[in-house]
Amino acid sequence: MPDVEMKSTDTKAPEGKDKKEDKKDDKKEEKKPEPIPPATEVKNNAALIDRAVTTLEPRFTHRVLRTLTALRKRIDDSVLRNAIDDIYPKDSAVKTTLLSWLPPAPAPASGDVSMDVDSTPPAKTPTSEFAPEAEMYLRLLILHHLLKSENTHEKALELAQQTVGKMQDLNRRSMDAIAAKIWFAVDRAYELAAEVSDARPLFLAAQRTASLRHDDEAQAALLNCLLRSYIKYNLYDQADKLVSKTTFPPSASNAQFARYHYYLGRIRAVQLNYTDAHHNLQQAIRRAPPAKTAPGFYQAVHKYLVVVELLMGDIPDRSLFRHVVLQKALTAYFDIVKAVRTGSLSQFQATLSRHAAQFAADNTYTMIIRLRQNVIKTGIRRLSLSYSRISLRDICVKLHLDSEEDAEYIVGKAIRDGVIEGRIVHEKGWMECGAQKSGYGPEVSEELGRRIAFCLDLHNQSVKAMRYPLNAHRKELAAAEDAREREKELAKEIQDGDLDDEDLGPNF
Repeated sequence: MPDVEMKSTDTKAPEGKDKKEDKKDDKKEEKKPEPIPPATEVKNNAALIDRAVTTLEPRFTHRVLRTLTALRKRIDDSVLRNAIDDIYPKDSAVKTTLLSWLPPAPAPASGDVSMDVDSTPPAKTPTSEFAPEAEMYLRLLILHHLLKSENTHEKALELAQQTVGKMQDLNRRSMDAIAAKIWFAVDRAYELAAEVSDARPLFLAAQRTASLRHDDEAQAALLNCLLRSYIKYNLYDQADKLVSKTTFPPSASNAQFARYHYYLGRIRAVQLNYTDAHHNLQQAIRRAPPAKTAPGFYQAVHKYLVVVELLMGDIPDRSLFRHVVLQKALTAYFDIVKAVRTGSLSQFQATLSRHAAQFAADNTYTMIIRLRQNVIKTGIRRLSLSYSRISLRDICVKLHLDSEEDAEYIVGKAIRDGVIEGRIVHEKGWMECGAQKSGYGPEVSEELGRRIAFCLDLHNQSVKAMRYPLNAHRKELAAAEDAREREKELAKEIQDGDLDDEDLGPNF
């Protein structure tokens, strides 16, 4: 039997592979940091607010408020109770007041008592209270928590009224950033538990005070609350007067600017100022948070944007209706766009009646009714391109109009507005459409001449606008003259024998 050579199993892998495997192992060993418990985060935020008041550094307060949206989704009764217990001493009056707005802690059942020993050290008992700003922050968290459930809306309204009274009694400028968030929560509490109109005098007085004190954050929040109140009750004239008499603070946050442009776009759309409305709605979309962060606001703005673009005579891009966040919300508006694009009045009426409930809920029903004239204009334009002559009776049938008089009036207005080219022959009862323009002729040459003249004028103006430094060429001439003089001196010295090759250097 032949001998079998035993190969060693300790074969070394290439160094590159070892490094790659080590990196993979390191990645597996690295674990994501565990999120901070909500009670601990609330306690840390209260400490940061107290530090901001003590050191007069508002950036700590702004850092806390940036996490408000994510934190309020994670809090519950037990989280708030534990945080308040850890922040305030046992006999604190503020602690008793805050805990009164929360349900009492459930008593542990007798069978749930365990003999496990907790290895974590007990929390230190607080000996001093934080600044009043920390109390306002905790009240804000409790208020947002009470607004989550329908059963606690009345309790949230009562807490909001008490918080506003205490905030105005304290009258501390270090509370401005938190006050802006509180005003938004107060507006929400009035909207869910009562009528927003009841809070309007309160908001007007607070807005006047914020303007006098140059409190930009509270002023921006209160202006948006007032505009929301006016628009909800269709008081567009009062909202327009408020906008004209006030100035939105330029230092406001992007979220407040987005809301302000959204309300301004709705006001301008109702006033038939579609160009400004389109501009404001676009600004609201640009300043708003990402679509997945605030899907409701993103959908609401795009609903008005689609309607305004249709009223301007434009057709929105089809890719807009394929967006992940907008695809389902804009289904009814996509049907309206198809009806306007085809110019079918019957399809438009059927779509309007089918989605009337949704349009009424979105407060866009009255604006969509205005699109009827756009649909008719589109249909007339398509007929003028298809027929050289068509009777008014056929126009009534094809566009589903009521009578020939209506068709005559609509066609005449379309001709007068420049939508179509043609004329109405009243004696014979038909419309003669203008011949299609060719690519040649005096009109085309005149238009081409105007464009060429514009380009030449633009070139001439650009040349005139160019500026050069004065006497710059003289400096260049002087420098060249000096260089020539130096060359003459060197040549003369070399000729006289005063300079050697070593004195001239290696590069001469």
